[in-house]
Amino acid sequence: MSSTKFAQLQLQATMVMVLLLLLLSILTTSTSTPTSSSPSHHNLTYPHFQQLNVKAIIAETKLNPKPKPTKIPKQPHKQQNLNTESESEGSGKLKLKLIHRDKISTFNTSRDHRSRFKARMQRDAKRVAAVARRLAIAAGYETEAFGSDVVSGMEQGSGEYFVRIGVGSPARNQYVVIDSGSDIIWVQCQPCTQCYHQSDPVFNPADSSSFAGVSCGSTVCGRVENAGCHEGRCRYEVSYGDGSYTKGTLALETLTFGRTVIRNVAIGCGHRNQGMFVGAAGLLGLGGGPMSFVGQLGGQTGGVFSYCLLSRGTESSGSLEFGREAVPVGAAWVTLIHNARAPSFYYVGLSGLGVGGLRVPVSEDVFRMNELGNGGVVMDTGTAVTRLPTVAYNAFRDAFITQTTNLPRASGVSIFDTCYDLFGFVSVRVPTVSFYFSGGPVLTLPARNFLIPVDNVGTFCFAFAPSPSGLSIIGNIQQEGIEISIDQASGFVGFGPNVC
Repeated sequence: MSSTKFAQLQLQATMVMVLLLLLLSILTTSTSTPTSSSPSHHNLTYPHFQQLNVKAIIAETKLNPKPKPTKIPKQPHKQQNLNTESESEGSGKLKLKLIHRDKISTFNTSRDHRSRFKARMQRDAKRVAAVARRLAIAAGYETEAFGSDVVSGMEQGSGEYFVRIGVGSPARNQYVVIDSGSDIIWVQCQPCTQCYHQSDPVFNPADSSSFAGVSCGSTVCGRVENAGCHEGRCRYEVSYGDGSYTKGTLALETLTFGRTVIRNVAIGCGHRNQGMFVGAAGLLGLGGGPMSFVGQLGGQTGGVFSYCLLSRGTESSGSLEFGREAVPVGAAWVTLIHNARAPSFYYVGLSGLGVGGLRVPVSEDVFRMNELGNGGVVMDTGTAVTRLPTVAYNAFRDAFITQTTNLPRASGVSIFDTCYDLFGFVSVRVPTVSFYFSGGPVLTLPARNFLIPVDNVGTFCFAFAPSPSGLSIIGNIQQEGIEISIDQASGFVGFGPNVC
């Protein structure tokens, strides 16, 4: 072969290699680099297929971990007063352990995973119905916001994630439910005209040196819609369509979070309560309104809090942090959308869904909130399973089924119509599942967040369900293991770049 021809062949081979590298670069960029006007432009993506560790997850269903209660120190190192300058240096960042209700023996009487799953789905159906009902009623949020997690029937209970805090001075340890869709902090109080059973002694205001009732003419009382007045004290009363309610007095009280004390927090002191959070003492509202814990802290934390829901099926606990230091570096940021009809909820713009790296053919209009405040996409810690409008769910589910024909199918279970029999498998290869957010960011879920066990013998189900309305809800199963930050002041929600 002549040297000239050899040189030509070398040049052709080099050009082919360059073209292949260029094509690979384009494909990699298109799947991992988003375009967004938000503070950070990172995507949480995985390859188009993942391995689901079936054996390890089944082993987790047979565990029933019982963490030790978090102790509240007698002499906290930091103190803050909501009405004055901070009494400690620093930004006032707070950090708490988040515990799933299934890990607390008081709230969980069954050691069988299938029974726990069934109870969770029953609670979840009631939660979704309550959220939909709230959004269907064009009324002030205060009259409904307290009850987003409330269900009737003390045997059912409600609430998925709990934190351990101290109430009063000296601090009395209490489990409270966290709820990103509520704007109230409340606990059951003595004297109890009517109270449900809780794991800790009911809080007695008479034993607290920091308890102070709120006067009827105060600014705080004015923030509560339909507030009443009795003997000069502000009273609140919140009723729900299913017969549940909480009634009592509004007060300023000291709350202890780990090693930090915060004074003058407005809380509801409920003397008559029915159908509430069985086992828990009350609720820590983390919604977007001024009466929520986040709203009351205001500038002390910059209106920022982060959480990681990591408790289901693991020995470890999740976390709940307040303050800008809690925001993970390199998070993917999505714009929050305000709904005047439901200011407690955190709405995000969802433009589409993906399976195995392929976008599901669903119009973005399906996920939009209309001018009346109907529809849209809510991020909710109280809902377990993500709900999608039926047309979107059907297309999403069908795309997943198309790419999992290699897996043996099982009959539907509870609200799930797409299940698989993975008995005997050590691990399986499954397509990725992604949320495409408006503006460019893409959140690709870990495999265990969309294919979950419903028993302890290998039945796994696609963890999504159709919505009874046009509302979409991103539930806590899909949020687990991902560090999520809410920045109210800037108007963004962030998804951490790594699992937590």
